[in-house]
Amino acid sequence: MTQKNYPHPNLVKTKHVSYLSLFTSGVTLICCALPALLVSLGAGAVMASLVSSLPQIVYFSEYKLGIFIFAGVMLFISGVLQWQAGYLACPSNKALAQLCKKTRSNSLRIYFFSVSLFSIGGFMAFIAPFLIN
Repeated sequence: MTQKNYPHPNLVKTKHVSYLSLFTSGVTLICCALPALLVSLGAGAVMASLVSSLPQIVYFSEYKLGIFIFAGVMLFISGVLQWQAGYLACPSNKALAQLCKKTRSNSLRIYFFSVSLFSIGGFMAFIAPFLIN
């Protein structure tokens, strides 16, 4: 029986969910952090031209609570899968073991980057408005 040249299926699933959580966390930045940053830097005209060019950005701001709930759920699922993947054994083949460790490491980096994007977006959407007033 030949050995396959790819990591454990649970590691691949974890990696895919991590990319999805990165995408949802990035959307939180688009909806909340980008407009606040542009306006605070005095680039309100840039924000106005951005909204006129891409009016869909307004939809993200209108539904920010739903976006944050969805992104939070995705991050939670990704965190659970990361935790479970940490207990999976890597193959005994040296090349496959290195690939397994690299996949696990990259997936964890993507997860923590997603959590930081989510935190920045959450701060700008829900906490910063109260601090400004």
